Amino acid sequence: HITTCTIATETIFNQQLDSQSSKLLTMDANKQRWTILGQDPEILLAALANILSWFVVTFCPRFLPYLLPSSPEEEQDDNAISIDATRTRCISIGRPGGMEQLRLVTLKKDICTIGYNVKHVSPAPYTPADGFELPEDCVVVKNLAFSVNYADCTIRWGLYESAKKFVGYPIVPGFDVAGTIERVPKNNNSNFKVGDRVFGCTLFGAYSSRVVIPTIQLRKIPECIDSFSKAASFPAVSLTALYALHLAGYFPGGFDEGASRHKFKNKSILIHSAAGGVGSFLVQMSKIMGLGPIVGVVGRSSKVDEAYRLGCDVVIDKSSVDLWSAATKACPDGFSTIMDANGVSTLKESYNSLAPSGRLIVFGFHSNLPLGQAMLNPLEWIRMARKQSNMPKFDAMDLTVSN
Repeated sequence: HITTCTIATETIFNQQLDSQSSKLLTMDANKQRWTILGQDPEILLAALANILSWFVVTFCPRFLPYLLPSSPEEEQDDNAISIDATRTRCISIGRPGGMEQLRLVTLKKDICTIGYNVKHVSPAPYTPADGFELPEDCVVVKNLAFSVNYADCTIRWGLYESAKKFVGYPIVPGFDVAGTIERVPKNNNSNFKVGDRVFGCTLFGAYSSRVVIPTIQLRKIPECIDSFSKAASFPAVSLTALYALHLAGYFPGGFDEGASRHKFKNKSILIHSAAGGVGSFLVQMSKIMGLGPIVGVVGRSSKVDEAYRLGCDVVIDKSSVDLWSAATKACPDGFSTIMDANGVSTLKESYNSLAPSGRLIVFGFHSNLPLGQAMLNPLEWIRMARKQSNMPKFDAMDLTVSN
């Protein structure tokens, strides 16, 4: 099996698998979506928008304000902003581009940010300007901390599928929140009350001081977590890890549907980026679920000790040894599960390293996309296109025969 796992705050509600056509100009009969050179036209438009931002910032920055669109929900009166400290402040992205598209804005009175799954209140990213009645299944969180995930960068570039599909622009990025309950519905049937310390996730809108969130997506902060920043650091990555292990067949426990692979003798698992955000939770959860050997892959020697501390039985430092020779030595019969966050650089060999009936879970494509780039210049887009053309292809006959 080859399964893709998007960020888990979304996979709770959505599972999306996209395929690309190799024809010059085609239209998918099911999705009714045109492609150009095998690419979604929206990706090409995002590329053009990023190149335009790069050109303006690099060569004529005085025209930059014209590339930073505002929305009617934003407060334009500077006096109102300075007087009323209760106004919601958020980071808004008006169009695809570089870091210059991240704008700190103050919203008009009583407007909050909102996730795209709370359509019964308002379409994302903002609540109505004329006020709103809080439904019984939602609360307003005064947000005191949020995390920054790599997905937020791809949202800014215009490459995050669900951000385009469910929100569009403007968009307030972010998934993880931590803060206090500021407002509850009139008929409050939840376990939350005003002032409760909570953490959880929203389907976009977390880069904000106030967010409307369904109570099902929140939990009270345990006493052992001593800061809001710590509480906001792990919901998205931990849920992604848990959902990946569900796709692998190990969660929930027992022998029910979705966890039937517990009965197999081979419970080996290889985890790429084992000391990273999702990877570190995959290691710890795999240990709890009784999987092993747990083989963790790290990119630097400085991460080896941390990977062992998290629970890895074997750690492969791919900067100093051959990754796949070491993986074969650790598990000669092949891995029952491989968790791959890299994409083009490791996907083919990850598949080749599976045991028969093994599962390859894809939770990222880091090597396909640029790292450490504030802006994507034309050369970066050419590099990404070249990497995309080198993505491995999987044949249905081989998938069957090799099992």
